Amino acid sequence: MNFPNFDIQQLLISIPPLLFALTLHEVAHGVAALHFGDPTAKNAGRLSLNPLRHLDPLGTIALLLVNFGWAKPVPVNPRYFKDPLKDMLWVALAGPVTNLLLAIVSLILLKFLVVISGSLPRSILLPMGSMLQISFMMNVMLCIFNFLPIPPLDGSRILAGILPREAAMKYLHYERYGMLILLALMITGVFGIILQPISVAVRYMLYSVIAS
Repeated sequence: MNFPNFDIQQLLISIPPLLFALTLHEVAHGVAALHFGDPTAKNAGRLSLNPLRHLDPLGTIALLLVNFGWAKPVPVNPRYFKDPLKDMLWVALAGPVTNLLLAIVSLILLKFLVVISGSLPRSILLPMGSMLQISFMMNVMLCIFNFLPIPPLDGSRILAGILPREAAMKYLHYERYGMLILLALMITGVFGIILQPISVAVRYMLYSVIAS
């Protein structure tokens, strides 16, 4: 399975799964934070399923054009947590795990669509199939991208929760440089070199297990 070439029609078909993936990713962070005692996201209205509350313009464009991107992070206040580093680990993990689950669900629905394809007109079958395929690939990429241990991505919070406290604090001290590193990797194309093979491997593994 390869990433589709985006024409106008393909771009329009890509928008619903994109909005759904980014929205549920951020809502998952907010729900996890609330579970650990932080109502900040809830009070800010960020537990909403309205995509407009979660979109980051640059991250959305990047995801559509180069297949990796990000949403506007939900506000989290670690002062509410009993163990800020450990609780933040679970809050951070909620986002990419949600995208992995969405990828699995998309692939299951795609397999089901193939089974019932004979009873559906092409005008419905083709757009739905394309949408589910894009949802599968996009959520896999979002999951992998957010696991990267580069601040402020979720992977950095996960790693900080695993490291000894002193090492974690030193590591998070470099968070101010995170966006510069991300932009540099994006501009130089290093992201594609790193993420594409991993994405293909994960997609193949999931496809072999679920769609075989």
